[in-house]
Amino acid sequence: MNARAGFLSRRPDALNGTNLRALAGPLLICMILGMMILPLPPFLLDLLFTFNIALSVMVLLVSMYTMKPLDFAAFPSVLLFSTLLRLSLNVASTRIVLLEGHTGPGAAGAVIEAFGHFLVGGNFAVGIVVFVILMVINFMVITKGAGRIAEVSARFTLDAMPGKQMSIDADLNAGMINEDQARKRRMEVSQEAEFYGSMDGASKFVRGDAIAGLLIMVINIIGGLIVGVVQHGMDFADAGKTYTLLTIGDGLVAQIPSLVISTAAGVIVSRVATDEDIGTQLTGQLFTNPRVLMITGSILVLMGLIPGMPHFAFLLLGGGAIQLARTMKKRAAQSKTSTALAEVAPQALAPSEAAEASWDDVTMIDALGLEVGYRLIPLVDKNSDGELLKRIKNIRKKFAQEIGFLPPVIHIRDNLELRPNGYRIALKGVEVGVGEAYPGQWLAINPGQVTAALPGTPTTDPAFGLPAIWIDTNLREQAQVYGYTVVDSSTVVATHLNHLVVTHAAELLGRQEVQALIERMQKDAAPLVDDVVPKMLPVATLQKVLQNLLDEGVPIRDMRTILEALSEHGSKITDSHDLTAVVRLALGRAITQQWFPGNGDIQVMGLDSNLERLLTQALATGSNPGLEPGLANTLLMETQKAMTRQQNLGLTPVMLVQHSLRAMLARFLRRSLPQLKVLSYAEVPDTRHVRVVNVIGAHG
Repeated sequence: MNARAGFLSRRPDALNGTNLRALAGPLLICMILGMMILPLPPFLLDLLFTFNIALSVMVLLVSMYTMKPLDFAAFPSVLLFSTLLRLSLNVASTRIVLLEGHTGPGAAGAVIEAFGHFLVGGNFAVGIVVFVILMVINFMVITKGAGRIAEVSARFTLDAMPGKQMSIDADLNAGMINEDQARKRRMEVSQEAEFYGSMDGASKFVRGDAIAGLLIMVINIIGGLIVGVVQHGMDFADAGKTYTLLTIGDGLVAQIPSLVISTAAGVIVSRVATDEDIGTQLTGQLFTNPRVLMITGSILVLMGLIPGMPHFAFLLLGGGAIQLARTMKKRAAQSKTSTALAEVAPQALAPSEAAEASWDDVTMIDALGLEVGYRLIPLVDKNSDGELLKRIKNIRKKFAQEIGFLPPVIHIRDNLELRPNGYRIALKGVEVGVGEAYPGQWLAINPGQVTAALPGTPTTDPAFGLPAIWIDTNLREQAQVYGYTVVDSSTVVATHLNHLVVTHAAELLGRQEVQALIERMQKDAAPLVDDVVPKMLPVATLQKVLQNLLDEGVPIRDMRTILEALSEHGSKITDSHDLTAVVRLALGRAITQQWFPGNGDIQVMGLDSNLERLLTQALATGSNPGLEPGLANTLLMETQKAMTRQQNLGLTPVMLVQHSLRAMLARFLRRSLPQLKVLSYAEVPDTRHVRVVNVIGAHG
């Protein structure tokens, strides 16, 4: 009775997920053998060929996302099963091609027909050439290179084993690790040596598959000619065209996944002995990454939307993979939330104790601070739902969306030393802006085209320095009729704060913000980030490049393009200013669009040829070129005159110069003429037409 009860208690375990996953290997072998023996209908062949493509894409993506080779220890078994699957599909498709090929190009299914007609244009000669090229790439390049890499890696790994074992024993004797940790490290060393040592053998699967594919193609063509001419009475030309196209389609649909698997073999190495069986490794390591499933499903859906492709098979498997990935992400998010709540609950119950003074009690300077007089406190009072608090939240959100990073939190406090209606904006404890605001009144700003004056308190717009007047509420509509721009007191402070935050964006981009940007980019482009930081460039250099862009008014929203440009040139250029120049070239279209929206003409200021020649000569004088005082004064005066003419025409003050002069002129003119933007010809897209409206130095 007890034995029976014990059997019943263990019986459900036989049906749990682990044991079912363990059956994946035997079931796959049985399926492969069945495809070799039993005839398959064309529809089932379409699904299996589509599954073969999806499997190869998944293996390649898993190999790329794997952090360590041992994390994908099932790769040799995947390689073996995928090779057997392709060969069994070749056998099944050969059977149906020879039996039903005389009925037309769709006899072997829609996938083979699509690869035989759509991909090679229905030309069997082109198909043979493409097939042979794929075979050469697979056999001579990828497989041979992967085998050589494995051979060298195994040699160095085996040579390093004694030193690693001695290091483990030394750590164990010193008490730095315990016996279990030492045993685990020894096992990892052994598995690593076995892993690299078996890659050469695993590459034989791919090499043999390539040879088999070539032989199968020749045999199918010869067998098709015999069957078509002798058994079905077809003309030799018709039989050759029909069976050759079917054979080429069959070969391409099998060898393209083989090429993808061979690529994965170049990054992931071979079989390693682990505690899991093959079925558990296959299902546990292939289908646990929702990102892989999402990308694979998207690729299948896109392939299914191509005209001529079998839509049902691709869309069915692609949609299923996407839905499975979404389900896995949702479960992971729920699990993470439950874990966070479980960790927070005990901390909330912990009693509070009076702590000794520590470094946490040291008050640090706020990166951004806003101090207000006592009459402005209602604007920032959280209990009274202050309007300025909402605007400050919108300022940070708008800044993050337009500039490309999240600015520090703005700390607000009252300051009785200020005037009652005064406010003070500080950057890292240093005052960068002051002003006054009058709650209950409106600021009427004169944009330069008002038709009449208004009674009130004259002042100056704190953000842009325009003449303005504080007026009562009953004069608001009248001021708007006269052409004034009318804003309330909270908008005055918010606009001033937003202007200063944007102006000092480079100073607000600290190491913490750069690290947060890197972590944010890791979610979308982890390989690109890993290639650049810190492998190629330190975080400090990346920070300096981003600060240089912000100094020149260039947003850093397009971090992907910035990192790609740094990845391309970072190995050859180390100076941050030179790196900024190449990044600006990559962002040229966005920079041009920023100052000249749309597709119209670009109306800019240019340099006189004589002045440009003098500047070029000054730039070539040494590693730290400087401008002669007379030349510098002339350049500044002529630029101011040209800017005035440009603004009188209602145009943006932008100077267009040679690329070699841009950086020097931008740094020289930035302090005196902050509104001036300097672009280079190389940064302007070829699709935009340039018109030089004002020439600097023509009369100087």
